[in-house]
Amino acid sequence: MENLRVESDGIIARVTLDRPAKLNALNLATLAELQRAFAELRSLPELRVVILTGAGEKAFAAGADVSELAALDAVRAREVSQAGNEVFLEIERFPHPVIAAINGFALGGGLELAMACTIRIASDNAKLGQPEVKLGLTPGYGGTQRLARLIGQGRALEMILSGDPISAQEAHRLGLVNRVVAPAELAATVTELATKIAANAPLAVTYCLEAVRRGAEMGLEEGLALEATLFALSCATEDMKEGTGAFLAKRPAVFKGR
Repeated sequence: MENLRVESDGIIARVTLDRPAKLNALNLATLAELQRAFAELRSLPELRVVILTGAGEKAFAAGADVSELAALDAVRAREVSQAGNEVFLEIERFPHPVIAAINGFALGGGLELAMACTIRIASDNAKLGQPEVKLGLTPGYGGTQRLARLIGQGRALEMILSGDPISAQEAHRLGLVNRVVAPAELAATVTELATKIAANAPLAVTYCLEAVRRGAEMGLEEGLALEATLFALSCATEDMKEGTGAFLAKRPAVFKGR
């Protein structure tokens, strides 16, 4: 791939946006490669966690490619927005956790990409925002929807309508990122979390993702019914027998994703 690097040790995969000279801006070719990369990662039988980050020290992704946006008419713009949303939905619905390691600017499409991830960890020099109004645009890859769901309508609208970026520390205060660490500690922190998640029962992790994601769009009683169903499914797995047996025997569990 021209715009991505994909590396995997089998259990943990790292996807790196690799356009540092363009601050990893999300042009259409990069979006297509992201879709292809996550489709291929789905087929890895041992995969447990994906880490998504940007190349260089300045940016996770500094937005969409403005030169491409400037050439859009209304019909093509809707097609591009729908295509981007399809890619980000695939990442959001990926069967394994996707951790965004936000190593600098996450603006516009870059923040929208980070919000599609399961967990976000930022370096303390990161800046996050939806600056589209400064270009005469609205967010087009889910910014108006995911940001309000994550931090509430009032705070989301302040960010979207002002177009001003916020610091990593403010993003943490608002609940937009899970943690803020020094730039030199970001890779190790994310890898440690990925390793911790990967050590748990894979099917249980997948069911937890489904329960939270789908439950967020349900009423409480529907969500509880979904949770009960997924709990029952987890009880039918070999991993459940291994996990409970290992606990009672006071030994480490060895999960196989079955």
